[in-house]
Amino acid sequence: MKNILTISLSLLSGLASIAYAQENDPYLWLEEVESDSSMNWVLEQNELTKNKLTATESFDDLKSEFLAVYSDKDKMAYPSVIDGMVYNVWKDDDHVRGIWRRISQADYNAGKENWETVLDLDALSETEGKAWVFHGASLLKPDNKKCLITLSDGGTDESEIREFDLETKSFIKDGFFLPSSKGSANWLSEDELIISRNFGAGSLTTSGYPRIVKRWNRRTTLADAVVVFEAPETHMGCWGYSRFKDGKYTAGISVYENFYSHETYYEVDGKMVKLVIPDDSDANGFYKGEMLLTLNSDWEINGQKHLIGSLVSVNFSDLLAGKVEPKIVMVPNDRSSISSIAVCKDFVIINMIENVQSKLLKFNFNKGKWLGSDFETPDFGSISLIDYSEDEKGFYYTFSNFITPPTLYFSDGTTTTIVKKQKERFNAEDLKVRYHETKSKDGTLIPYFIVHKSDIELDGSNPTLVYAYGGFNISQRPNYKTEPGIGWLQEGGVYVIACIRGGGEFGPAWHKAALKEKRQNAYDDFYSVCENLIDKKITSPDHLAAFGWSNGGLMAGVVATQRPDLFNAVIIGAPLLDMKRFSHMLAGASWMGEYGNPDTDDWEFIKKYSPYHNVHKDREYPEVLFMTSTKDDRVHPAHARKMAARMIEQGHPILYYETVEGGHSASSTNEQAAFNSALMFSYLWSKLK
Repeated sequence: MKNILTISLSLLSGLASIAYAQENDPYLWLEEVESDSSMNWVLEQNELTKNKLTATESFDDLKSEFLAVYSDKDKMAYPSVIDGMVYNVWKDDDHVRGIWRRISQADYNAGKENWETVLDLDALSETEGKAWVFHGASLLKPDNKKCLITLSDGGTDESEIREFDLETKSFIKDGFFLPSSKGSANWLSEDELIISRNFGAGSLTTSGYPRIVKRWNRRTTLADAVVVFEAPETHMGCWGYSRFKDGKYTAGISVYENFYSHETYYEVDGKMVKLVIPDDSDANGFYKGEMLLTLNSDWEINGQKHLIGSLVSVNFSDLLAGKVEPKIVMVPNDRSSISSIAVCKDFVIINMIENVQSKLLKFNFNKGKWLGSDFETPDFGSISLIDYSEDEKGFYYTFSNFITPPTLYFSDGTTTTIVKKQKERFNAEDLKVRYHETKSKDGTLIPYFIVHKSDIELDGSNPTLVYAYGGFNISQRPNYKTEPGIGWLQEGGVYVIACIRGGGEFGPAWHKAALKEKRQNAYDDFYSVCENLIDKKITSPDHLAAFGWSNGGLMAGVVATQRPDLFNAVIIGAPLLDMKRFSHMLAGASWMGEYGNPDTDDWEFIKKYSPYHNVHKDREYPEVLFMTSTKDDRVHPAHARKMAARMIEQGHPILYYETVEGGHSASSTNEQAAFNSALMFSYLWSKLK
């Protein structure tokens, strides 16, 4: 009875909050993504923005330059190695939607170009009347002759899955087929999958993700698939997975209560066993029987305390038997963090960030202990682990920095060779990169990178673009940035990356410093960087712009409404803006672990920064540029639509552009990407010169 009462009260509370939002929100109709009224509004705003920005002096040249880079046949083809073959998705002028292709690893490493097309997305799209975007493939082991291909119409997160024959290079007639949905599908054998999908009414969570995992045998219909697990509707979602070891697949399930809390199950003797590991830890693969875990909070077990941010391992066989004895692999300090981990056949590579610079460490496990050593790489830049597998020898990684294009390396752990160097995309000869730190409102030192021409004058007149993200433990690093390089730096603009709290630059604690009620810290960090740039006379508010995408789009919306005095231009990309309604739109409920629940007392701190609720008629704002996509089924386009409509109603000048396809990135072809990039930088130059 108590549970029923609790559920009933919770439901009534949710309905009341929705009713409140509807009563006070005149733009709810813009949440109807593709209704006639919504799309008429979108197309009208698109036309106004295109007419204004495509007529600027720089637009045509910028678009041509961006398109040439995106379609360059000599660009980097990043590898995905499977059974001695390198697979790659490639787009250029001849392949607008792209081709999935392959080449032997030996030929790839030797720089040869004898690629074989496996699937032509352009031809498939034309035949089927779709705008197919390739979202990956899962090969059936051990033969690797069949795979499950994931395809998205227009770039949405929802995708359909089809069985494909890699020998005949064709879809298998009457093979496995899953209609479009968010979810997953993994092999359990040649004739069985573990799947999580939209199975109809009641099968999705409030976040729009699957809450049911099933096993499906090819000899039965999808409707006959057997339920393995069901999660509560209020959870973020659950997904099935599988692990191939010793010649067979074993099933598992990941059940996410929210973004930062999940349970992991693994099949033992036909039953799902919950692994006794911290709910907020991240699994990083298996090496020599050890399961690797990164810790996002302190873990006290067996009288020992393992610190937040550490990498530990547990013997997997012991773990399945309920015995947990963590071993320390490495412990970062307060100015470093683990960016990513590559488990290879013969060693483990850890990609570290120290003072926002990358370095690699190589580890092995011998006689119950982890032994590590430095792995030689170039200094002063960013390293990305590109491809690796516990089944394959060696790994691929890239190195770059703001002015050095990526170089792709292959290493077997002893010998490292250069596979390809990307050519320069912009003139960086006279560019200078500097690293600074400045104090935020509470005294915390906030790092930032600044890139500019070496001969700039410190007179406060330099057009300056500041980018930040500040959420979900995602780090900002000194990567080679093609878009600002072409559109901004080589033309004399100053580019800044602010490493604000909420990111993962200094580990999980840096992220948690901007969670929920602490969110304002991230925005105060951003202001401290901007004010420091003004104090140094690098720029001034008349020449200063802010830019962010997704969670960074929320940041951009906040800074535009909280500190409009600081900026003359703000780009708000694929943003969250209505923080009262965010948890009721698309995947929004899954982010309450980051922002809080606006239908509870959390609204008291959320409402203080929610951009949609903090834009006022009697204030003056910069003319902002909103960018989003109709096909974004992750962050609802209504966030940008409603905010833009409210600002128009209040008499504020705005620009708005929404691509009709492209998903969360707002583009699915090179042409669309080039148009969007040219639009953004034409806007910036029109405002900041």
